[in-house]
Amino acid sequence: MLDRNDDLREALKRAASALKTHGPRFALGGSYALWVYGAPEPVHDVDFVVAEADAEAAEVTLRKAGFQIVHAPEDWLFKAYADDDVLVDVLYQLNGVSVDATTLSPADVVDVLAIRMPVLPPTVVVSEKLLSLNEHHCDFAALLPAVRAVREQVDWDAVRAATADNDFAAAFLMLIGRLGIT
Repeated sequence: MLDRNDDLREALKRAASALKTHGPRFALGGSYALWVYGAPEPVHDVDFVVAEADAEAAEVTLRKAGFQIVHAPEDWLFKAYADDDVLVDVLYQLNGVSVDATTLSPADVVDVLAIRMPVLPPTVVVSEKLLSLNEHHCDFAALLPAVRAVREQVDWDAVRAATADNDFAAAFLMLIGRLGIT
């Protein structure tokens, strides 16, 4: 019997293989992207990012690959279930901004679980995670281990510039500075 991470890894590989073969252009994002660069492995879901204009094509590709597609109430992603509870989120907006080719362009193509795929770099992922912090979602404890693990691969000046208007991000950046992480 597979454990939770094995199930997530299988879903990641299956979705990436399908998207790589049939399109559209995509990148691995979120906590699994940080995992590729050395952060702790997530246990909740896998995040892929596609251009908003390609969301429907991504949905078709994943449905043909055997994923059950669920349209969430949020209008910035759809959910693709590999099995009953193994979730792949496909995001086509990040923090209210439509994903396009420019968003995907910094992705590095790397081997992930023996599949070459584009992965958003740590600076982009950390910036997006910090931009998502707000009064309803402000869990610094979940971010600390990941940020600590990838800290040397992050352009902290770029993160500060990208998140300058978010007070929660500023507080997190101050905290990790005082902790000696940055």
